[in-house]
Amino acid sequence: MKLSRSYKIAIITILIFVTIIMVGPFIWMFITSLKTYDETIHTPMLWFPAKAQWVNYKIVAGKYPFFILYRNTFLVVIGTVISQLFFASMAAYAFARLKFPFRNTIFLAMLCLLMVPSQIFLIAQYNVMVKFNLTNTIQALIIPHMFTVFGMFLLRQFFAAIPIELEDAARIDGAGTFRIYWQIMMPLVTPGLVALGILTMIGSWKELLWPLIVNSDMTKMTLSAGLAYLIGEHTTFYQQVMAGAVICVLPMIIIFTFFQKKFVESIAQTGIKG
Repeated sequence: MKLSRSYKIAIITILIFVTIIMVGPFIWMFITSLKTYDETIHTPMLWFPAKAQWVNYKIVAGKYPFFILYRNTFLVVIGTVISQLFFASMAAYAFARLKFPFRNTIFLAMLCLLMVPSQIFLIAQYNVMVKFNLTNTIQALIIPHMFTVFGMFLLRQFFAAIPIELEDAARIDGAGTFRIYWQIMMPLVTPGLVALGILTMIGSWKELLWPLIVNSDMTKMTLSAGLAYLIGEHTTFYQQVMAGAVICVLPMIIIFTFFQKKFVESIAQTGIKG
């Protein structure tokens, strides 16, 4: 069906408006990072700085060990994504394919946890970390997020959609349960694994509350938690906060730019819209 000219203009206008809403905060963050303190608090608001203050980035880089924060963040993201994909996929395969007593009841009970705010578990998680002497460690940032019910639920839908005949043929050839899961089923749910990996990576990268609770040593912080320390108790230098924010989000923007097509395809195949 051929679209009318007015209809195309309306679609383009809406897309431009949505793009501005989505990209606008990042542009404003970058512009603010180039202002002076007086320009950030000026009334009425100043849209652009009189002169770009690139020194803000130098000041922020000198205040905090960003190389260490980057290293910690990448370690946490890699550890969380790998463990999440492994444990969530095993649980998902078990609930989708294996027969055991009270399978559906246990699955529904686990789904109920999705309706419970994750903040409720923070005290219990912290007590566990204290008992195992894991506070102020990178491990403490990874362990609580090694498995999520959402990840299990997402991958279960992929495993359930695979024809059962593939498993039957593998069992006839002598393959065991784990071999079927690892060598046959896992490659078939690659879109789901990629989607879960992307969502886990984003969530782990921007995690703020838990690192601030379990760690107090700056050398064990992640980027998001380190950025929170730029907020002053009495005075906040907003231009430095924005400069730190640019430094924090830059790797994710670069990664998304290079793997944009793969991201969109993997998310689209899950049926998730966000």
